[in-house]
Amino acid sequence: MKIGIIIVFHDNEKEMDTTFFIEQIKQTSNLELCLVNNNSKDNTFDLLREVKEECNNVSVVNVRKFKSDMSAVKAGARFMFNEFNLKHLGYVSTNMLNIKHHGLNELIKVITDNQDVILKYDMETLKKKQTLFQSLFSLLDYLKKLKKNNHFIKLQFQTNL
Repeated sequence: MKIGIIIVFHDNEKEMDTTFFIEQIKQTSNLELCLVNNNSKDNTFDLLREVKEECNNVSVVNVRKFKSDMSAVKAGARFMFNEFNLKHLGYVSTNMLNIKHHGLNELIKVITDNQDVILKYDMETLKKKQTLFQSLFSLLDYLKKLKKNNHFIKLQFQTNL
């Protein structure tokens, strides 16, 4: 069974390397990715469409009026729920990432490198939940709980002093 991953972008043109994204995403065969453009003012949406054109497991949703991160995630979730037979959806918002030292390429690499554990998402944690939005899970929180030894994941949870 496939699992969906929603990634929310907002004005990330400078951090995106579409060639790297495409190379990494092509290695994820059982993950369905939804790239949500949250009303970017730069060329982020065009770059996301380039990735979609090259990868058959990528969809792009364009949110035309800026929304909160969770509202943008929900827009992606509604799309994924309507288009695919997915029971579990992980999400990441680039606005909430600490990408100062490690760009978005590292996020895509973490997803690719950990796709096997993402696919084995613990179904027990969702048994009590009934609605689509209640079944959303934070991808980075999940990987952190599994104690994946990855510098990018550790960096996301460091506190700024």
